[in-house]
Amino acid sequence: MKIVLAALLSFLCVTGFAQSNGPKRKLIWFDEFNYTGLPDQRKWDYETGFARNKEPQYYTRERLENARVADGKLIIQAIKESYKGANYTSASLITLGKKHFRYGRVEVRAKVTKGIGAWPAIWMLGVNRQEVKWPFCGEIDILEYVGKDSTQVYGTTHYTDKDDVYHYQTEKPVVGKPWEDYHVYTINWDKKKIEFYYDDKCYFTYDLSKADHEDYNPFRRKFYLLLNMALGREGTLGGRLDDRILPLTYEVDYVRVYK
Repeated sequence: MKIVLAALLSFLCVTGFAQSNGPKRKLIWFDEFNYTGLPDQRKWDYETGFARNKEPQYYTRERLENARVADGKLIIQAIKESYKGANYTSASLITLGKKHFRYGRVEVRAKVTKGIGAWPAIWMLGVNRQEVKWPFCGEIDILEYVGKDSTQVYGTTHYTDKDDVYHYQTEKPVVGKPWEDYHVYTINWDKKKIEFYYDDKCYFTYDLSKADHEDYNPFRRKFYLLLNMALGREGTLGGRLDDRILPLTYEVDYVRVYK
């Protein structure tokens, strides 16, 4: 079924007739995960090592134990194991250098995992992050889910104002039990705003003008996409990890980007 759907999506992308819950949109990039093995190297690269926030997991590259495609979905798994000086491994897939986006609709159907210290995410960073550093590159968190707040999902923007002062704006609606099933996490992004959705519910609208500088706004530039399964620690949003919950499995059914 997913093979047929992927073929249909390819046709819609070429013809420009794709639609998603509203006006006609052109599908410009997608992964339906209708294959088996490692994630498609034409679409995905990896972060490796200890990436940020002094998180305890080591992100691995091209390792089936941590990131694989099977049964029509991407499976990202965090494992308790000794690996290159770390006690935990996981994966962070990125489109940096593969595909970059500015404006449009980013839609991901995913199933988060329950547990104290679980921290799966769907998010975006400015492609100039290495050049200007964070938070000047901007960050769009389409989804952050943390096990300590298990009935909520987070949508957040990180940015600097015209005086180069760091800010973030976030909303975290109570949605019930998101780990029990797949849900669609979406942003609609244009020159003026970013709308955040949980399934069909728009719960947060961010005004891009808040990040205006004299001649620069990160949210009017290109971003890349990240899918990762982080683990929390004391003092971070993810919270202290209870490693008795490991392994943790984060599943993604599809990623679709529309213009």
